Amino acid sequence: MLFRNDKKHNRDTTANDQLPLLPLRELIVFPHEVYPIFVGRQKSIKALEVAEAQKKPILLAAQKDARVADPGPSDIYAVGTLGVVVQLLRLPDGTVKALLEGKKRARILRYVADDEFFKVEVEEIEEVCDRTTEVEALMRSVNATFDNYVRLNKKIPPEMVTSIAAVDDPAYLADKLVGHLGIKLEDKQSLLECANPAERLERILGYMRSELEILEVEKRIRSRVKKQMEKTQKEYYLNEQMRAIQKELGEKDEFKNEIQELEEKLRQKKMPAEAREKCEREIKKLKMMSPMSAEATVVRNYLDWFLALPWFEYTEDKLDIQEAERVLEEDHYGLDKVKQRILEYLAVQTLVGQLKGPILCLVGPPGVGKTSLGKSVARATGRKFVRVSLGGVRDEAEIRGHRRTYIGALPGKVIQSMRKAGSGNPVMLLDEVDKMSTDFRGDPSSALLEVLDPEQNNTFNDHYLDCDYDLSKVMFITTANTLDRIPRPLQDRMEIIRIPGYTEAEKLQIAKKYLMRKQREANGLKEENIEFSDKAILGIIRHYTREAGVRNLEREIAAVCRKVAVEVVKTDRNARVKISASSLPKYLGPAKFRYGVAELEPQIGAATGLAWTELGGEILSVEVTIVPGRGKLTITGQLGDVMQESAQAALSYVRARAEALGIAPAFHKIDIHIHIPEGAIPKDGPSAGITLATALVSALRRTPVRNDLAMTGEITLRGRVLPIGGLKEKVLAAHRAGIKTILIPKENEKDIEEIPQQVLKSVALIKVEHMDQVLRHALVLEDPDAFFKTPPVEPVFAAEPDEKDQIVEDEDEESAPVSTNLS
Repeated sequence: MLFRNDKKHNRDTTANDQLPLLPLRELIVFPHEVYPIFVGRQKSIKALEVAEAQKKPILLAAQKDARVADPGPSDIYAVGTLGVVVQLLRLPDGTVKALLEGKKRARILRYVADDEFFKVEVEEIEEVCDRTTEVEALMRSVNATFDNYVRLNKKIPPEMVTSIAAVDDPAYLADKLVGHLGIKLEDKQSLLECANPAERLERILGYMRSELEILEVEKRIRSRVKKQMEKTQKEYYLNEQMRAIQKELGEKDEFKNEIQELEEKLRQKKMPAEAREKCEREIKKLKMMSPMSAEATVVRNYLDWFLALPWFEYTEDKLDIQEAERVLEEDHYGLDKVKQRILEYLAVQTLVGQLKGPILCLVGPPGVGKTSLGKSVARATGRKFVRVSLGGVRDEAEIRGHRRTYIGALPGKVIQSMRKAGSGNPVMLLDEVDKMSTDFRGDPSSALLEVLDPEQNNTFNDHYLDCDYDLSKVMFITTANTLDRIPRPLQDRMEIIRIPGYTEAEKLQIAKKYLMRKQREANGLKEENIEFSDKAILGIIRHYTREAGVRNLEREIAAVCRKVAVEVVKTDRNARVKISASSLPKYLGPAKFRYGVAELEPQIGAATGLAWTELGGEILSVEVTIVPGRGKLTITGQLGDVMQESAQAALSYVRARAEALGIAPAFHKIDIHIHIPEGAIPKDGPSAGITLATALVSALRRTPVRNDLAMTGEITLRGRVLPIGGLKEKVLAAHRAGIKTILIPKENEKDIEEIPQQVLKSVALIKVEHMDQVLRHALVLEDPDAFFKTPPVEPVFAAEPDEKDQIVEDEDEESAPVSTNLS
């Protein structure tokens, strides 16, 4: 239904008039303006209908809070606009669309009680404005400002400028402008309540200028955004054109794709802030380079290393101690100290949760399983394993890398191994750490100081990366044959665990549990094709190998397996060959070593000593012969300075004790020659002192030395026997050679507990403190007590020349052979 009122409301409203009230939400109606509104509240619809029916004005006042659904007098502003209903249209959903026109300002005097709608008594607000010069100037300023405002604000049509400029009434101008300003409802209400048109114009001018500033800023922002979008669109368009051209030519922009791949990898890679910042800088440089330049290749390689390294990738440790112990026992026989240390680490890791990786140094002869033990440790702990061979390394850059300025520069072996491992906590084996050397290019052992220092290696700085890398979670295991060549500061940073040689019983078990199965499978034999008896394995150990480890033992077993493989292929694939001790010469040839005593029978002037070498313990034969001469001492056998000094000390002791030992003091008439066989092998150390003294006394007294006895110990000028090192290895060597009795310094008694019990059962250890005790046990004497009471024995020669004949004898010395018979 449509109601239309075309008649004009000409009568004035007085204070006694009671008019309907329409509360408005989010809307202020000003005089002289027409507003379309939608009304849904029943009270408001009733008020509109009454005003329309009675041809009365209606007061249009705004609510203070639009969220209030049923407002009261306190929720409505006191000043509103008297308006008329131009048109009413009832919609199907029950709401009403009304077209209202504002007429005059009015103030609510009081509310009249009415249940159907709001009814109020109002009074009109008179507007007084003199057309002064100031008002004219204000109107012009407002018009000019509105012109600029419309030019910037695209929401207002340009025709509105002409419509506003045609208004000559200040009050009408002010009310007409308010509707086009985007100001708050409270500000519009204050303008409605202002009765002075000039004051309203000033406020509107201020609002428009504020809006102009905002619009200017928005314009600048839009301009910048537009330019950027145009640039982006231009680049996109050109790139698409380039891509299309390359597609037509069958080419691809590989360089750009590579950069995108690097950026994507960098986004996904977890790394420290310092490393990420370096990568971002390098990628930025790479974008500005030519793809064909040499520098671009260097930068790409540099980025590849950064992105390939495991910065925060770690494997989870297996903390099951029983399982770790089972794995270690499965892979290696013996080596209890190392296994115990690994289990201790796992136990502490279980309790603490976070522990720096241990740094172990395994020292022992070749072939005892130092290198393979590193793999077992990695398997037992669930970590990755990497091996770094340091044998022959002489350049410091091999450890810490080269700087990027060099052509073909690469990181050092440590960082390369971390990339190879792919985790930040591997087991890293630094093999043969004692084989490094030093030259003008630097000292690699000094570079290892930072790597193997738990307090420093969390910020290890490789020269190539030039960025800190955390090595604190790496489990380092180093191996060496001897500690002599490892600098003391480097030794101080490692936990040293000595691994001695194996006994015969241990070698037998290792061969049966590990070596035989390994070589049988390596040579394609089945378990039923070959069988070794225990005596055959012992025969190989005793007669075909002489070593502390089992490397040569494995080679000999492999040789037997190869020959058996030939027999199996020639005869029957299911043939069974049993290897016994008597059949060893058939497969391995004649025995290479003599097993048993060092000498077949007691000898005069020959004693058996014990030595420690990088290969483990060895027996050492010492020979002394006496010839006529003038008191000259000759020492041969490629002996070091320390060993030569031991020989001098031994001779001085014998000369000092000559009378007590039954030796006539005629040393000025004889020459003494001391020789230690295997002259091609360098020998050094003080532990052969008592052996040298025993051989000297035996030669001078013509008393044989026991052939089933060996000895070791340092001698002083007064005959005291001082302690030595490597006792376990020396005892094992004597045991391998079939020695039954060993003389050791008494002060080495503390080291006996390291010797296996099965060895101690077959070898007698005699502890001595003085050289007299050594001679009592070492020499073949019918009555040891009577030995030291025997009158001095002086060597007798064919003729003793007088002083006057000395020159003649000297002249004939070269032509006439001298007898070496000292009897």
